[in-house]
Amino acid sequence: MTTSALITMVVAWTVITFLMVRFLIKVIKTPQEKEDVERDD
Repeated sequence: MTTSALITMVVAWTVITFLMVRFLIKVIKTPQEKEDVERDD
């Protein structure tokens, strides 16, 4: 593997991992809406 290919792969992995962690944290921190569902049993 050439040096440029290795650099490209590492940069791509870094960007993808950063975005994945960022959105995961955003989803975890977002409060859930509690819906009051009335059931007709």
